[in-house]
Amino acid sequence: MPVSRTLQRRIAPNRVIPVLAGLALLVVWSLDFGTIQPNRIVPGTGHGLLSATGWFGAGAVTLVLAASMLLSVLPLGVRYVPLLGLVGLSLAMLPLLLEVFAARHLPEGAPYARSAIGAGFWCLLFLLSLVLIEILGRLRSGRGLQILLLVSIGGSWLLLLRGDGLESLSLVREFNARPDQFEQALWTHLALAFGAVAISACVAFILALKMIRSPGWQRPILGAVSFLQTIPSLALFGLLIAPLSALAAAFPFLETLGIRGIGWAPAMLALVAYSLLPMLRNTFVALTEVPDNLVDAGRGMGMNERQLFFQLKLPLALPVIIEGVRITTIQAIGLTAVAALIGAGGFGAFIFQGLGQAAMDLVLLGALPTIALALMADAVFTMLAASLRPTPATA
Repeated sequence: MPVSRTLQRRIAPNRVIPVLAGLALLVVWSLDFGTIQPNRIVPGTGHGLLSATGWFGAGAVTLVLAASMLLSVLPLGVRYVPLLGLVGLSLAMLPLLLEVFAARHLPEGAPYARSAIGAGFWCLLFLLSLVLIEILGRLRSGRGLQILLLVSIGGSWLLLLRGDGLESLSLVREFNARPDQFEQALWTHLALAFGAVAISACVAFILALKMIRSPGWQRPILGAVSFLQTIPSLALFGLLIAPLSALAAAFPFLETLGIRGIGWAPAMLALVAYSLLPMLRNTFVALTEVPDNLVDAGRGMGMNERQLFFQLKLPLALPVIIEGVRITTIQAIGLTAVAALIGAGGFGAFIFQGLGQAAMDLVLLGALPTIALALMADAVFTMLAASLRPTPATA
């Protein structure tokens, strides 16, 4: 899809890509591309694009962005194909610029010195990604090409970041210092987020059926889940500490299961509570807005209510239900990071440790995987909903 409807309303569609490329060219020359730090705490010395990568690196970045601007405005029907290759290759090779930066400026004989990524690099990465998304929208590419590009770019980044040339990068050093903790945080984050989504999906489905069969329950059920959604996340985590602590004290076997005032139990309950509203709303709307003429046609074919539900209503409602699962999953992944404040674990532990130690790369070690998980969940559920959506011929 194009980068944003707002941007396209303000800018002519054929000028979105040159505007993004021009903005990337401006910021990459204006902001620090990287920083050399004497250790993980002390602020380092920033270097612009030219100082960081030399004339060759700065020229390559400038040439890619200028070529992107030129190709996007050429009156050629196939201009987006070479533009896609150029931008995709540039995104895949971006870590090489960090390797050049470290080789040029990292002092010898300083074991604690490290290189850090500057704002210019992050802006360049973000704007090039927007350009790539816009190109894919112009090409109306299928999911296969999008997945191939994502895997190729992600694989290239993993290979380059695991190489010796970037071992001095502060983000890599933070990861290498705690690989086991990172793996544990990953599985904890996934278990909390997707466990909450699975539980809320089951509860929301049951509540939606109750609301359909008993319309008098619609207002109290929706009011209850809407009320839960209005409670701030930190407040809800705090409210659950006292009752769960009392339960664990009254029933010691619960504590052996890990159910106590802090940890995974209050985090899971809070995540389920926050997940109910979008899940319930989408499920209820999807099941109640199946066209009446299709239901009447099913009854005319001799289908009973059970067959109508499982063979007609549920298949037609699945895309909207999956959309609710997508929204809920993204929300749960983000809220799980906050749950680290009550000892639930996950990537939020790195974020709050980094904030407490003034180590921003440790913050990024927790924030970047959280963002990546949310983006992957969004892509997977979007593709799943699209594949389940009936075509006009089948609907």
